[in-house]
Amino acid sequence: MNSALTGKPKFTQRRLWQSLLLSLLMLGLSGCGINNIPTYDENVKATWAQVQNQYQRRADLIPNLVKTVKAYAAHERETLEAVTEARAKVNSMQVDSGIINDPAKLQQFEAAQAQLSSALSRLMVVVERYPDLKANQNFLALQSQLEGTENRISVARRDYIAAVERYNREIRTFPGRIWHSILYSDMPLRDTFEATSEDAEKAPEVDFQ
Repeated sequence: MNSALTGKPKFTQRRLWQSLLLSLLMLGLSGCGINNIPTYDENVKATWAQVQNQYQRRADLIPNLVKTVKAYAAHERETLEAVTEARAKVNSMQVDSGIINDPAKLQQFEAAQAQLSSALSRLMVVVERYPDLKANQNFLALQSQLEGTENRISVARRDYIAAVERYNREIRTFPGRIWHSILYSDMPLRDTFEATSEDAEKAPEVDFQ
């Protein structure tokens, strides 16, 4: 009876030390960046969502833009159709957060958006021929919204590129490389946006003044 009673405090003390050591170990691991990879991964997903949001905002503006231009320049049929078709191609793509893990689909998405940007640039050239259109209040409002959206797209893309670079660097360098091999081996390196044309990192010029 006495040995059992005297052993109980020792057992409790041993458990206390074990808990303390475990807590210190977890604290040490967190300080070594064990959570960096999933944290950076979530940031990649968040910044990608912003890229999608801004591209969608641009796509939503296009129907009214085309309608307004058409009212003044109906015979510019080829240019208007190019914009409409490029928008339809973008909207037909099945895009979700999983696309950032599929380089081929990401490249297709980027190419479709670049095609739409190119079509919009050609439309802007057409607009220069119609002073009355450039003075239309509805068009001026659309101009302002489109210009702001193109700038937001540029910022969102830049933030996404930076987030991917940080995530990939963590996986490739010490100590993240160790945590990746032990705990996060199912999380791949990610591709990022690449320039598809000269000065592609710049927002398209949409100033009609």
